[in-house]
Amino acid sequence: MSKQQPLDNPRSAGFIILLTIILIGLNLRPSLASIGPLLGSIQADIQLSFSAASLLTMLPVLTMGLAIFSGFSLAKRLGEARLLTYSIILLSAATAARYWVDSTLMLTITAFLAGVGIALIQALMPALIKANFPTRVPVLMGFYITAIMGGAAIAAAGSPYVENFSTNWRLGLACWSVLGIVALVLWIINHKHFHFHSAKGKQPAPINYWTQHRAWTLALFFGLGTAAYTCVLAWLSPYAIEFGYTQKDAGWLLSFLTTLEVVSGLICPIIAARKKDRRPVIMTLCFMMMIGFAGLAYAPEKGLWLWSGFLGLAIGGIFPMSLIVTMDHHSNPVSAGKLTAFVQGIGYIIAAFSPWIAGIIRDVMTSFANAWLLLAVCSVISLVLAMLFHPHRHLEPKESEAPLTPSVA
Repeated sequence: MSKQQPLDNPRSAGFIILLTIILIGLNLRPSLASIGPLLGSIQADIQLSFSAASLLTMLPVLTMGLAIFSGFSLAKRLGEARLLTYSIILLSAATAARYWVDSTLMLTITAFLAGVGIALIQALMPALIKANFPTRVPVLMGFYITAIMGGAAIAAAGSPYVENFSTNWRLGLACWSVLGIVALVLWIINHKHFHFHSAKGKQPAPINYWTQHRAWTLALFFGLGTAAYTCVLAWLSPYAIEFGYTQKDAGWLLSFLTTLEVVSGLICPIIAARKKDRRPVIMTLCFMMMIGFAGLAYAPEKGLWLWSGFLGLAIGGIFPMSLIVTMDHHSNPVSAGKLTAFVQGIGYIIAAFSPWIAGIIRDVMTSFANAWLLLAVCSVISLVLAMLFHPHRHLEPKESEAPLTPSVA
């Protein structure tokens, strides 16, 4: 591959890069979002308890948290382009393999493999975005996160229809591998337009984020926001079905929520980009999330759609904003990418246990209400953490950062 484009890409190359990022982002949630709307059919076939079913969401998220730490190490050995190629293949293959599952174990293995693929992609994408669009990070992160949320919305609404058409819930889970194939083809054709980091040139001074209080604060904030996302993804549809919704209607409710996540994920970064202080936007979103979960817990019969609307707007905005405020801490893409990988790694590990805990609460108390109430409390904690993200109190490296060197692959 020839020498990469400079950081400020020509318009045509920039559009190609953006389109490729969006297609890849669309693949990062269908393997999780397709489970909830089809859970009734899956449980009827392989007899899963709610706590056991939660593992289908918990395991890939936990795997994402653990595997994301190895993303940059693997990229040094394989190269970022090759690693992204392998990761897309792994995610697509794991999703397609669900067509042949006949046991809880096989379904769990596909969840694990999908989580590895997602983790490696998410470890590299923020740094790749900052390297190719250094002056437009909030807006481009908005597009990237919007694509992630969009993939969840499509899978949540479409999976029940695929199942009804084919009379096979397995196809409702596996069909989303088609998105992966499309993304893989587009990536292979267009990756030559991307700027990649040089693993051999001068690198930024290393920072031990494990000892940085701000890094842990960012990770906890990201983890709580992602915990809300994974719980809603796993349990909103089953909760709606308990109130008399059909699987189709429950799927549409989840799709409505994820569609609002798409809208919020696109608009909030644009609003936040106007000022260096991201806190007003983030704190507003935390307050909306608290209202949404409290409504689900105390007044579900008065409007699941209303509370889902609050949650969709809140969660959809918090997800990109937590990554944007993290990337604000470094101007160098490599340092920003490594901090973002740390924050995502710890955050996903925290978030992974939330659907499992909610599933246990459902099994023990025969209701999700207390799980929603616990998430409302987590929303208050997120609000307090958001107050700490003053733009003049960012992490600073102990040594100066070396300039980024273009790579030749």
